[in-house]
Amino acid sequence: MSTLSQSLRTIRALGPIDLRQLRRDAMLPWILGLPVLVALLFRFGLPAVTPPIEQRFGFALTDYQTLMASFVVMMMPIICGTVIGFLLLDEKDDRTLIALRVTPLTPGAYLAYRALVPMILSIATTPLTLALSGLEQLPLHLTLLAALGAAPLAPCYALFVGAMAANKVQGFAIVKAAGIINWPPVVAYFVRDEWQWWFGLCPTYWQPKLYWSLAEGSLLAVPVALIGLLYLLALSWWFLRRLQRSLGTTT
Repeated sequence: MSTLSQSLRTIRALGPIDLRQLRRDAMLPWILGLPVLVALLFRFGLPAVTPPIEQRFGFALTDYQTLMASFVVMMMPIICGTVIGFLLLDEKDDRTLIALRVTPLTPGAYLAYRALVPMILSIATTPLTLALSGLEQLPLHLTLLAALGAAPLAPCYALFVGAMAANKVQGFAIVKAAGIINWPPVVAYFVRDEWQWWFGLCPTYWQPKLYWSLAEGSLLAVPVALIGLLYLLALSWWFLRRLQRSLGTTT
């Protein structure tokens, strides 16, 4: 009960602050709106460009809906994590995190809140975005499993932004540069299975791979989910320690 009470107190304390920051920041609401834009591009753009591409190059983009749907599953936690990462940077600039030392809210409770919020947002928005996109639809329970497996990428990405950038200007640059890690899974999709595992060094490989495994009904889904989770936990721990060192705090 004490843990639940502390969690509720944390939400009541930080939730209104986050909402005020979102309203005050002109960019963050646009980032939150990206899932709708991505979904609409797939829904209306894919049917428009498929016929001319098929006529000119002889292949149909609609044959790769599994790949495109897995890309959406990977992108949702990244988008949610980016928003929380920028909130972390705002709090760095305002020295809010330092002020936590003299409040009843512990750094551990604060970081748990920062980890859970993007995960919940990611799990909630992934099925909705896939449905809006008109892409391949797995049964709802499998879609939720894919969303659940991808969700740890959100706090990992948030901690990455918060740990590696000193301010929002650096954050923009880091997020832009980090976009390169979104593309190895796309390449991996066209690589033979025995060579595909090398792409597992990229942390964004495991979320699409889980979706592909679920779509194929493969038993690999379980080990893929576990490996991806452990990898993201290790990265999150490293980014967390780096963030704590930059703030001079410990949990």
